[in-house]
Amino acid sequence: MTDLEKLNRFTRREHTEEEVYLFDVILCDNDIDRDQEAFSDAALEQMCGLFIGKTGISDHDPKAGGQTARIFDAAVVPSDRLTRDGRPYKALKARAYMIRTDSNADLIREIEGGIKKEVSVSCSAAHRYCSVCGEEAGACTHMPGRMYGDKRCYRVLDDIQDAYEWSFVAVPAQVQAGVTKQYTTKEDKDMDEKHMEIMEQVAKMLRGEVLQLCSQKDWRFSRAMQMAADKMDVCELMAFKQALLEEQSGKAEVQLAPEEGDSTDFCTHWC
Repeated sequence: MTDLEKLNRFTRREHTEEEVYLFDVILCDNDIDRDQEAFSDAALEQMCGLFIGKTGISDHDPKAGGQTARIFDAAVVPSDRLTRDGRPYKALKARAYMIRTDSNADLIREIEGGIKKEVSVSCSAAHRYCSVCGEEAGACTHMPGRMYGDKRCYRVLDDIQDAYEWSFVAVPAQVQAGVTKQYTTKEDKDMDEKHMEIMEQVAKMLRGEVLQLCSQKDWRFSRAMQMAADKMDVCELMAFKQALLEEQSGKAEVQLAPEEGDSTDFCTHWC
């Protein structure tokens, strides 16, 4: 069954590929999260079916107007990595869709740009037990986050009763939860690659112009700027070029300057 066939099960009429925006999202995994909790492998399998058809909202706000997307497929996917306590890592990966409209165009751009990425899930677990002794949470003296011999204590969430929704959030409890990079069509991928190629050509041209402006001041300064310019993107290079041109024309203002006699060294670190 194709993606369109799967998502059209949740629509009142069949939608075409041009009408929808598809994306992948990691809902949760079996690793220990920031709250010192972890879903069991069985819980992930249970949620795999429960989250199909569930809506995506923002900040777990249940208002109907906040609905943004819907999950139409999901699977538990393994990985070569291990969890924090050495178990084989697994994640619940879902496939979601949105209907392309004028009102959600900005949201789609934010997803594509990596701004809207992190997600959190809302569900009900019948059992929450200690990873060290297996007792229900609160029935033992083991403290989450502490080590007991070679075992890390955390709460295992198991026996999922229901899945309510998933939300875009700023800081998810699960570190790895979020939108993953994907391409809806071959044309999207080709367009993205072409865009990256053009942007790199523009950046290369701007680096040359920036270094030429720097070389007019001092050759040692130029060598330092070459190292910095190699790490700048197009927007940073354009801003730097503009600042150099303004300085050259005498329009630049000195915003911060050491007082007379101040010998403090300033170091700029480029990440």
